[in-house]
Amino acid sequence: MRSTRLSRESPDDRSTKARIRDAAIDCVAEHGVAATTARRVAAAAGVSTGLVIHHFGSMDGLRAECDEYVAAVIRQRKSAAMEVGPGFDPLAAMRGASMAPLMGYLARALVDDSSAVNMLIDEMIDDAEAYMRRGIENGMLRPSDNPRGRAAVLTMWSLGGLVLHRHIERILGVDLTAPDLGSDPAVAAAFFGPALEIMGEGMLTESFARHVRGSFAGLPGDTSATAPSMSPSPIAPTEQHDEGTA
Repeated sequence: MRSTRLSRESPDDRSTKARIRDAAIDCVAEHGVAATTARRVAAAAGVSTGLVIHHFGSMDGLRAECDEYVAAVIRQRKSAAMEVGPGFDPLAAMRGASMAPLMGYLARALVDDSSAVNMLIDEMIDDAEAYMRRGIENGMLRPSDNPRGRAAVLTMWSLGGLVLHRHIERILGVDLTAPDLGSDPAVAAAFFGPALEIMGEGMLTESFARHVRGSFAGLPGDTSATAPSMSPSPIAPTEQHDEGTA
């Protein structure tokens, strides 16, 4: 099994507990939740099975630790990206060898119907709401009448794409779990270009959007004077980047 973490730190100065957690993340990413046993994790981490249980109490405890770690890393990276402001690199938060097993972990773990997955998704929505609020403050995102709902929908869309990453790679040629995601602008654009078109420019005409919003509010479709406007809110201008920084 490939271990991206052991290769990123030389010498390896992680604690035994951190090495076991990282090995578990790699195992889930490669084999799935059900096939990730204490014995498999122990072999990947180079420790005894008893030591896995000693540090985490059970495989459920280890799973909870992995979930918390993955959510925390994504939160930190996306929050840091939002702090940069309009000039940020949109792929930086998900790029790097250390992120590949985390994305693979999510792709595998999210299909598990369990309370652990519910808690993980709830935490990621909370995090998304927080860093999207920061994006509004620094002019990167438009305000929303329903911040929680927007964070939930976008999180679900993002996670759904991750679960279906093999089909995205098959159809668009983009592996969302790859460690070098975004290193080739042409490849990244195959997925993120359409995503930007949908999220940044929209799909519906303004008149049809008013009609749809009016139907949500129980209003006639032609009440353009009372239906909320879909015109873009002004945001701070973005900085221009060289092609190599996309």
